[in-house]
Amino acid sequence: MTIAGRITTILLAFGVLAAPAAASWTVEGRGFGHGVGLSQYGAYGYAKHGSSYDEILAHYYTHTDLGRSGGGSVRVLLDAGEGSIDFSGAGRACGKHLKPDRDYSFAEDGGAVILRDAGGDKIKACGPEGKAGSTLRIGSLGIYRGSLVAHEDHGSLMIINSLGAESYVKGVVPNESPSSWPEEALKAQAVVARSYALATSRPGPFDQYDDTRSQVYGGKSSETAATNKAVAATEGEVVTYGGDIATTYYFSTSGGQTENSEFGFDGGNPVPYLKSVKDPYDDASPVHKWTLTLSDEQMADKLSGFFDGKLRKIDVIEHGVSPRIVRAKVVGSDGSEVVSGATLREKLGLRSTWARFRHS
Repeated sequence: MTIAGRITTILLAFGVLAAPAAASWTVEGRGFGHGVGLSQYGAYGYAKHGSSYDEILAHYYTHTDLGRSGGGSVRVLLDAGEGSIDFSGAGRACGKHLKPDRDYSFAEDGGAVILRDAGGDKIKACGPEGKAGSTLRIGSLGIYRGSLVAHEDHGSLMIINSLGAESYVKGVVPNESPSSWPEEALKAQAVVARSYALATSRPGPFDQYDDTRSQVYGGKSSETAATNKAVAATEGEVVTYGGDIATTYYFSTSGGQTENSEFGFDGGNPVPYLKSVKDPYDDASPVHKWTLTLSDEQMADKLSGFFDGKLRKIDVIEHGVSPRIVRAKVVGSDGSEVVSGATLREKLGLRSTWARFRHS
């Protein structure tokens, strides 16, 4: 060993020289969510700056109007699986009079829904679907307005809450926006929740999931005075385009600019009212800007199958109107592959597709 080598060895042993840092990837990003439509933190910021809810809606959904829905109902899937569901508070189910202060259950049995009493004794076979009306406590899920519908589906039981649109929106707003937010932001949330629900109803036993696949819905148990006031103040109001109810996509945080629908969604289509707009006031969000650090090993593991050899870099080859990634090339030493921004977001666990990659 040379003298210089011996000196380096001694210095390392005593911690005078640090060992070379392991290589890593830094992802610098903005926002949280798909970026299409209304930014919830942006709406919060606009409300704090004095904008009314109709001004907020007009900003995020270009060339739209406010109209009226004329009512409507919503069917929400609360749960699905084998077994049964307990409920109380119903005065009637499957054509039978019940005592609201007693517990009952629906169960699947041989392709049919069975109504049972608290002791498990059969009261009536309801057919493929059983329905219990009025405000109910449904198992351990909570208290819900409207009706409980138990729908038999190939040996499992779908637990569905069927209720009017206004009652549904009361159970969405407090789960999508903090009830402490300004009233105009909560009103905007109420209108977009109502519009989205009515615009996306579908055939089949239910219209909406109770989670982020549709809108987060918690039933009557989750309602607050402030959010119910916002729902009541906007009763029946919906966003419309060309006379039809608009599909009012929304998300948490834009990072400063929203995105066109054809770029915000993987395989999305252009929609006239879902265009990129500047979003100057969403910087109150804790994820307006964010940073993620991954080791070489973590990055290679998460992107395994999209490159061959050693992972070299991520080349962004197409952006949307905003800086969000539409397509990128995962470059390896022996082979590369082009992936969508949505795929990168999913594989790497990013908050959004507004991201920049740095390897060091």
